[in-house]
Order: sequence, then C-alpha cells, then structure tokens
Amino acid sequence: MKKTLIMTSSQFHSKNKMGDEFYSILKLVSGEEIFALVCVDESEDEPILILHNPIKMKPLHPQSNQLSYIKVTPWMELSDDKLFIIKPDKIMTMTETEDMHFINIYNNYISDAEEEENNPSGTATGESKLDKKMGYLSTVEEARVALEDLYKLKDNKES
Repeated sequence: MKKTLIMTSSQFHSKNKMGDEFYSILKLVSGEEIFALVCVDESEDEPILILHNPIKMKPLHPQSNQLSYIKVTPWMELSDDKLFIIKPDKIMTMTETEDMHFINIYNNYISDAEEEENNPSGTATGESKLDKKMGYLSTVEEARVALEDLYKLKDNKES
C-alpha cells in the first residue's frame, strides 16, 4: 500500500507523540528529492521530521539494450551526521514507499557506508583481502625465483 502525504500541520496531530519509522521519498521546496527513513516527532508545538541517513537517488538511463542504474549519494555530502531534522514547511510533498527495490538500494548503501566507516582499510569498497583460499601467496622474490625456475625448465625441455 502506498500513501502520498501532503504536509499540513493538522495531519500530524494524534495521540502518539513519536510516530513509527517509515521509508519515504520527500520533495523539498528547494527542488531536491531525497529518500530516507523518516520519523515524525510531535513532542513540540510544531511537528518535525527526523530523517535517518537521507540520500539522493538519481536514475541513470544508458543507451538501449543496457541495464539501467541508480546513482546513490548522501544528501549532505560533507557531513558525517546520520540524523537530520527538517520542518514540514520545507517539504513540498512526501510519499511513503514500500517499493522493495528502492528500500533494498537504500539499505545496501547504508550498510556499505557503515562497513566502510567501521573498516577504513578499503575492503568495503569492493577490494578483497588476500588469503590462502585464493591461491598461492608469496613474496615478490619467491615469485621471481619460481618463474625463473619455470622458464629454465622450459628452456631445458626445448633443447
């Protein structure tokens, strides 16, 4: 079920001061479109929205017969904050989404970002750490000697 919400203060008044979290696509009055896990806080006189890890998603449409992609970037690229507070008057419209494609993209992006933050060695960026399961590991010197021996063996067989 998909809900479209037009932001008015009367929508936010209910018995519950802190609403449930939901995935939402927001169109801001600035023209930006963002995707975030949203919670409405009504504990103050004027309700506020708490955005958890807001991101921008931009569909990329390559030439025909190719896969389409979605470019994902943080909403605030220079900030390390995960929570942002926004007032309803800065939102043109918003819609709750249950589209699992977008939700999975969001969750994968957030988990990758958290993994990279917790493991800055570079393995979260798609790089692999070398281990014995990947094959023979050696030093450069050991590899040079092994290749020279192999080359010498090949020369002896050709003679």
